[in-house]
Amino acid sequence: MFVMTIDQQGSRQTSDDVPKLLEKLGAVETVLGFERTIGDEIQGVLDAAPNVIDAASIALRMGNWHVGIGTGQVSLPLPETTREAAGEAFIAARNAVERAKKSGDRVPLAVEGSPEAADAEAVLILLGGLITRRTDSEWRVLDLLRPGHRGGQTAAAAALGITPQAVSKSVRRSGWQEEWAARPAAAFLLERANSDNKTLES
Repeated sequence: MFVMTIDQQGSRQTSDDVPKLLEKLGAVETVLGFERTIGDEIQGVLDAAPNVIDAASIALRMGNWHVGIGTGQVSLPLPETTREAAGEAFIAARNAVERAKKSGDRVPLAVEGSPEAADAEAVLILLGGLITRRTDSEWRVLDLLRPGHRGGQTAAAAALGITPQAVSKSVRRSGWQEEWAARPAAAFLLERANSDNKTLES
């Protein structure tokens, strides 16, 4: 399984954005749902790499979160809440988020838990770079698009009252097509990083 530990940046100087992030993460499929664990930190347990990527993308888009992804063993049977769960993946996620806090100007994301985690992290940071650089105007366009859906750009242009050329320009500039082309590779690398990990009976 995957454990994600996500910690708010500079929360002592800003408002508490945990409720806002939890609301957005409610759309992501999990094994144990995301919840506040302590202070301005949340955790969730997931079993599918594409869902991990979705959750990381949501947090990175908000722009004020450190994202730690841990792979490894999770103790069974699973409890009812994330706060009650334990296992090596939780330790890996803790190490990952602490390292993400030291990322400096890089995308604040890290993956821990196996030797292959570094490969997954490298691709996720590239994807995160595309996501974090996007402008509000680009997001207004991208939020109306669906990967692999033909005619989406024309419909988005009509909905926004802009030209199809303007939509196309936003798509190119934002790296949206590159992101969705690379997501399967990122998911593959996350699954590979997690492939040798098994759950532990408690």
